[in-house]
Amino acid sequence: MENVGVFNAAHGAESFGFRELKRVNWNLEAPRLYEEALKRDEAQLVRGGALLAETGVHTGRSPKDKFVVRDANTENAVWWDNNGAITPAQFDTLLADFIAHAKGKELFAQDLFGGADPAHRVRARVFTEFAWHSLFIRNLLIRPDRSEVSSYVPEMTIVDLPSFKADPARHGVRSETVIAIDFTRKIVLIGGTSYAGEMKKSVFTYLNYVLPTVGVMPMHCSANAGPDGDVAVFFGLSGTGKTTLSADPKRTLIGDDEHGWSPEGVFNFEGGCYAKTVRLSREAEPEIYATTERFGTVLENVVVDPLTREPDFDDTSKTENTRCAYPLDFIPNASATGRAGIPKNIIMLTADAFGVMPPIARMTPAQAMYHFLSGYTAKVAGTEKGVTEPQATFSTCFGAPFMPRHPSEYGNLLRELIAKYGVTCWLVNTGWTGGKHGIGSRMPIRVTRALLGAALDGSLNKVEFRADPNFGFEVPVAVPGIENDILDPMKTWADKADFAATAQRLVGMFHDNFKTFEPHVDAEIRAAAPGQK
Repeated sequence: MENVGVFNAAHGAESFGFRELKRVNWNLEAPRLYEEALKRDEAQLVRGGALLAETGVHTGRSPKDKFVVRDANTENAVWWDNNGAITPAQFDTLLADFIAHAKGKELFAQDLFGGADPAHRVRARVFTEFAWHSLFIRNLLIRPDRSEVSSYVPEMTIVDLPSFKADPARHGVRSETVIAIDFTRKIVLIGGTSYAGEMKKSVFTYLNYVLPTVGVMPMHCSANAGPDGDVAVFFGLSGTGKTTLSADPKRTLIGDDEHGWSPEGVFNFEGGCYAKTVRLSREAEPEIYATTERFGTVLENVVVDPLTREPDFDDTSKTENTRCAYPLDFIPNASATGRAGIPKNIIMLTADAFGVMPPIARMTPAQAMYHFLSGYTAKVAGTEKGVTEPQATFSTCFGAPFMPRHPSEYGNLLRELIAKYGVTCWLVNTGWTGGKHGIGSRMPIRVTRALLGAALDGSLNKVEFRADPNFGFEVPVAVPGIENDILDPMKTWADKADFAATAQRLVGMFHDNFKTFEPHVDAEIRAAAPGQK
């Protein structure tokens, strides 16, 4: 086979088992990948210089098509209630079929790192069928120095072939789409989907499996640091504001999505950001908006004017999940190392579409673990077919699809770290106020930013707090510069009886959801549950 680019010839594509490939393009950088993607009609150039690709039928992840090899090593380690299983023999067949499918093809390979801390990173080699996928993963993971590439030996290998169609009967999977992970052999196979996010989340899933065994907490979170080095970690599901709130011009961005917490501090798993662009505006999020006008950024499923190639971030005709992927250094105040110290504050973000949670609340360590295991946010009416009113969504550890181990392992580790370092924990509602979705309005971003700023600089700890009658956590009574009523959700509702009934409904949803975790937590955590009247 022909090899183009710089790589370790002693550990080439043949060492993985590939045979009779037409060509492997190794570690190409953005200009060459642009050329290849445009030549193959995989993508188009948009105004400002970004590369735009469409992902076809899959405009998001396919969690039901993700499978883990169930073998002697994973049998008692993986949370099988949350992870689909295939046998080693089925994976062997799938791998052989991937290798056969690749014959005669031209592939792209990137040698990268998952993890900014050399003591806890994984060397991840990614083979892709598409040039734009190669640019995407090069943006999202950490790029070695050019001098390191010629001696690079991979630990983990990802093969992404969208044209491969799985056979459920032959491979033991659900459909023609497959994301199969063998933790023992450190191999990920992705087929039948062009959604690039599957690659980066596979690295996250792998690190979520291995890091707890060495006392490192893997986290689905963003993180930043203040001028004095005080670190804040932001947990939250998609759409709750992880990327937006961590991109604070007054603080250094460590990363926007995936981190580890070791005894030395917090470190980014990635070398880039994968930000949602739906309704993105230059005024509200100038740092992120600016990346969409830069050469090297990859846009996904964004609608553009066919003549001017101007992106329209308000157009959701293709999907609400429009994205941009860019290197971390595209953000002006991003950390050059991806590493920082021990967190001082933990913020758990929720977009409460029921409108009953306060804009900010301080939690005890037990309450923090309860809400971490719950992982609450809410879907709003109209986002999915048949959703006519807010619906609670619980994704444990704020990232259930990427959690191979039981949530209690992550929760107990986080609780130990909070206690050891005296971390202050906050719940921040970026959702609705003045009523549920359709009646109230979205929490003003200025309020969220002001309260968050006061929490991070320590001034919020000095104000008077009250106990929330529904959830038990502490809510500030008055904060300088913030209207008092917005701090008390009930006061913002015109119909107080409806507020009380809605709050009790949500409390009941928390209780119902937490039943599965009760056998795995102690009495203190169970006592931290919201109270029912």
